[in-house]
Amino acid sequence: MKSNAEKPEPKSASKPDSKPAPKDDEDALKSLPMPELMKKLGTSADGLTQAEAQKRQVQYGPNEIAEKKTNEYLKFLSYFWGPIPWMIEAAVILSGVVRHWLDFFVIFALLLSNALVGFWEEHQAGDAIAALKARLAIKAKVKRDGKWENPKASELVPGDVVRLRLGDIVPADARLLDGDSIEVDQSALTGESLPVTAKPGGAVYSGSIIRQGEIDAMVYATGTNTYFGKTAQMVQSAHTVSHFQKAVMKIGDYLIILAVALVALILVFALFRGDKVLTTLEFCLVLLVAAIPVAMPTVLSVTMAVGARLLAKKEAIVTRLSAIEELAGVDVLCSDKTGTLTQNKLTLGDPFTVDGIAPDKVILWAALASRAEDKDPIDLAVIGGVKDDKELKACKVLHFMPFDPVHKRTEATVQGADGKQFFVAKGAPQVILKMATNAGDVKEAVEKTILEFAGRGYRSLGVARADEQGKWKFVGMLPLFDPPREQAKATIASAVQMGVKIKMVTGDQIAIARETSKQLGLGSSILDASSLGDLKKDATPEQAKAIESADGFAQVFPEHKFYIIDVLQKHGHIVGMTGDGVNDAPALKKADCGIAVSGATDAARAAASIVLLASGLSVIIDAIKESRRIFQRMNSYAIYRIAETLRVLFFMTLAILVFNFYPVTAVMIVMIALLNDGAILSIAYDNVLYRNKPEAWNMRLVLSISTVLGVIGVAAAFLLFYLGERVFHMDRLTVQTLMYLKLSVAGHLTIFLTRTRGPFWSIRPAKILWIAVLGTQTIATLIAVYGLFMAPLGWKWAGFVWGYAIVWALINDRIKLLAYHIFDPIKKAIPQTAAPADDTKEIAARAYEIYQQRVQGQSQQDQDWLEAERETYLEEAAKKKPAA
Repeated sequence: MKSNAEKPEPKSASKPDSKPAPKDDEDALKSLPMPELMKKLGTSADGLTQAEAQKRQVQYGPNEIAEKKTNEYLKFLSYFWGPIPWMIEAAVILSGVVRHWLDFFVIFALLLSNALVGFWEEHQAGDAIAALKARLAIKAKVKRDGKWENPKASELVPGDVVRLRLGDIVPADARLLDGDSIEVDQSALTGESLPVTAKPGGAVYSGSIIRQGEIDAMVYATGTNTYFGKTAQMVQSAHTVSHFQKAVMKIGDYLIILAVALVALILVFALFRGDKVLTTLEFCLVLLVAAIPVAMPTVLSVTMAVGARLLAKKEAIVTRLSAIEELAGVDVLCSDKTGTLTQNKLTLGDPFTVDGIAPDKVILWAALASRAEDKDPIDLAVIGGVKDDKELKACKVLHFMPFDPVHKRTEATVQGADGKQFFVAKGAPQVILKMATNAGDVKEAVEKTILEFAGRGYRSLGVARADEQGKWKFVGMLPLFDPPREQAKATIASAVQMGVKIKMVTGDQIAIARETSKQLGLGSSILDASSLGDLKKDATPEQAKAIESADGFAQVFPEHKFYIIDVLQKHGHIVGMTGDGVNDAPALKKADCGIAVSGATDAARAAASIVLLASGLSVIIDAIKESRRIFQRMNSYAIYRIAETLRVLFFMTLAILVFNFYPVTAVMIVMIALLNDGAILSIAYDNVLYRNKPEAWNMRLVLSISTVLGVIGVAAAFLLFYLGERVFHMDRLTVQTLMYLKLSVAGHLTIFLTRTRGPFWSIRPAKILWIAVLGTQTIATLIAVYGLFMAPLGWKWAGFVWGYAIVWALINDRIKLLAYHIFDPIKKAIPQTAAPADDTKEIAARAYEIYQQRVQGQSQQDQDWLEAERETYLEEAAKKKPAA
């Protein structure tokens, strides 16, 4: 490394140093005068050429912090480390000590195969999630060859000129070029809670967020050379465990504790009877292996990864896997209006003007206070309303102040075609009125017009003009209409049927919110966010009740969103929240499931758990449906796992204590555990139906159903044990093989019972599930028939075991239905004595039925609603028609 005195100079005006600068040199770049910085980086305010950027990409490498990747070999070896592998390895060692070489090699082979399956499945899941997250790569606005482009931020190199806007995450360390100062949130880097002001020439760091303003900047450090890259702890993401994962892990703990207690009982009795200590200890360790849910972590990760891939096909990218589980319990969804419930395609109406000013002039002045390259829907609608492009092009914008949530307006300094300078501004009418010198003269007319526009569902955009700085004159208002999405009404009806309350959240006026809500069928109870009171204090019971019962909120600011979510959560609701702006980030993090909508800022996407690539509410509803399907799969697995563990543990314990006989060998137990758990991974792909209400973990029901199935399984096992030994007079070795096959086959048939609440045939299992079950049980049958590691059973008795297991499965299915009826009876709806005056609920119910009946979910939801509406009214008319 060179010293400061030996700092290399660029070889040419277009080529930087051949090696990345030393640390001290990088630090110096923060304070060098801008002309010297440009000379050192071999660049200018016009940026680099594409060819030069590619050269520097090779020299400096990608602008990213390479994630620390675990060595694949070490990762594989980690599957032999931990409580569960230790128990299996102890069984292997004990088998060698007592010279049971068959047990030794079989258990070791099964241990190895379990590690291979777990490693491969986790590897596949990791690759899938990495591929999905790659779709969320941050993009930067970069000047290359004199044109603005949008490459991935990872392609930035020192010397690039980038544009930083409100809501952007700064993609690399950069120095600000000429322009207005900006507000930057550096809390993620420095811990400072308040934004800092950065002026031209100042440095901004990778990972910070633009809170206010817009400016161009020159990149001087990328990748690991950035301030962010040097702070290793900043890039480590915390591991979060969801509510559902915690519940499932509690099941694992319960099974382990139960197993340890029963094994301890067996050990005490064996020692009391004088059995061989090592043999008994080996068997007890293997019995523990059978009881512990070895596959549970793998099943969880695979199921989540499969769900994430399915959601990705529907244009929803999951950034935190546990968010899928949280979505299953969402019962309130606070949804943005613009772009989610509406099309975000603004159309311009006839302007309102004052003092006889021509409407075309008001549109022109508003267009001059807009910027087309920012792709803002309001700006594009206003610019599109200009009739004469020549008049617009004749004016030159000398300075532009972009919109920000604080000032709620845009401003521009303009030089007209006549060479004279004037100022224009557009924004919220109330904001424009406050800055206007003629506010007193026009206020009444303006407010009346705002209400008229709002009553028709139009947003109002105030426009002002000034010939001298600060002497603004209110000149008119532009009405903007954002029509509701065509499918939104039917989608909301679907959400209602699913037990999800949609609450519209908008910054628009109450009148606009009410009109939009009316068109969408949401309800008319719209709460003015300004009436929520002091947001720093806890909500009163009256305020909480008002928030819970409201259909939507109008005139909302970011702090209101956070407050609304907090109140709903404190009153027992699982809340989903959509957002797109930089100021939505706190609310997105606060929500149980934050959802960044299509077109959201980088800051909002970074804070959210799910990022939507497609517009509209239907994507969110699809995500909720998929999350509930995943919940059902995990619920099925939990009941299956508990039932099977109870069956094996109680049968083995009672057989040893009562008959002083080991009904299966240690090898058999390990084979049952690993074969069955290996195949159960396929449950991640199973066909399930989501429930029409938010999911909540009902531990009492799960334990009740699994206990019933487990106890019945123990009874069935003892009956077969009695038949084999006392009726068919089999020898003990053959009885062990008989019981091995029964426990294996009956165990896997149980999954077909636990996966449905109704009869097992009510939902067809996925092809991969029954193929996996059939495949593993074919292997188990062949092992038993030909006596691999056990006494041969023969095809006759194998067929008998299959028939016996199937008959008991049919009996167990009836018992399962009875258990559900006892422990969780379905309440019948109370019939109404009179038809309601409002048919909306009936139409919603029928529309939802039609939606569900469409082939492969390819539904035209607006047509569903219209068809249901027509059917409902025809039925009502038929009822009222007098009989002939």
